[in-house]
Amino acid sequence: MNRIPERWVRAAACFAVLALLALAVASSLSAQEKSGAKAGASAKAEDAGSTGNIENGKKLFMSDGCFECHGTVGQGSTSTGGARIGPPAISLEEMIQYVRHPSGQMPPYTAKVISDENLGDIYAYLKSQPKAQPSKNIPLLNQ
Repeated sequence: MNRIPERWVRAAACFAVLALLALAVASSLSAQEKSGAKAGASAKAEDAGSTGNIENGKKLFMSDGCFECHGTVGQGSTSTGGARIGPPAISLEEMIQYVRHPSGQMPPYTAKVISDENLGDIYAYLKSQPKAQPSKNIPLLNQ
């Protein structure tokens, strides 16, 4: 019987994490628009408690193949269909829940495939990325 290469399993896990983050970002942005600054302040306070290792998260993000669909900093890709997931707009707990029980095309990933600690490190790496600028702040897009 052929075994699935570990690199493929890790890449699939990263894809799952990234897809989760993309869906969560979309949901979170919608919720923040509805509830205003109060929701944004609450999410920031909740995420301030995460203590993942940014450098290890970057290493895992690259070595597990997450970047192949989502770009090197979670910016997403139109060519692969990988959603933007960095920086995440959801809590670490929500991300872990989504990775374990995703919707859409992303397969579920158990703790045997990727640990909560490793997901926390990937989350910290993605959270360390700067937020995208609004298009109104990019001169080339406003000509």
